[in-house]
Amino acid sequence: MSEVRLTTPSFLVLGIIDKLGEATPYDVKVEAARTVAPFWSVPHAQVYAQCDRLLKAGLLSEVRQEGGRNRRLMRLTEEGAAALRGWLADPAFVPVEARERGILKLWFGASPRVHAPVQVEEHRRTLEEYEGLAEEVGELLTRGQREALEFGIRYERMMVDFWHWVGSREPEDGEGAAPELR
Repeated sequence: MSEVRLTTPSFLVLGIIDKLGEATPYDVKVEAARTVAPFWSVPHAQVYAQCDRLLKAGLLSEVRQEGGRNRRLMRLTEEGAAALRGWLADPAFVPVEARERGILKLWFGASPRVHAPVQVEEHRRTLEEYEGLAEEVGELLTRGQREALEFGIRYERMMVDFWHWVGSREPEDGEGAAPELR
């Protein structure tokens, strides 16, 4: 067992395997896309890499299924379960890293008149999906899952409002030109 630095994607993998009881890396990828993708995206290749790292660190155990596709079924070890419990109990604040491509484009001088309508429409579409999901399965979700979905709903509402505001502002001279940074 080697010492490994655990990251948020590490805990995402541990958490999903814990919820499922046992899982293949593919199962983890599918469950992440089905559940946490609205507020935490993880590239598919990273899921497989995390599984390998966590296995090597002794936080997951692996059993190969005989025959067929020889799938790797993983479970949390006692150490993995303890690491996940510790992470869940840690109230430390970590600043949000907003990675909104449209806002980055605005920063570098993209035209609000070009981008705002598209952003409003896409955020509105996502908002409708989240609200529909809340209506369909909201009562079946755990409290934490429902609160995470509510975060997504509120975030999308805020983004629709923000892009409406961006699109309604008067153009300035030189709109679309990147600011000079000194």
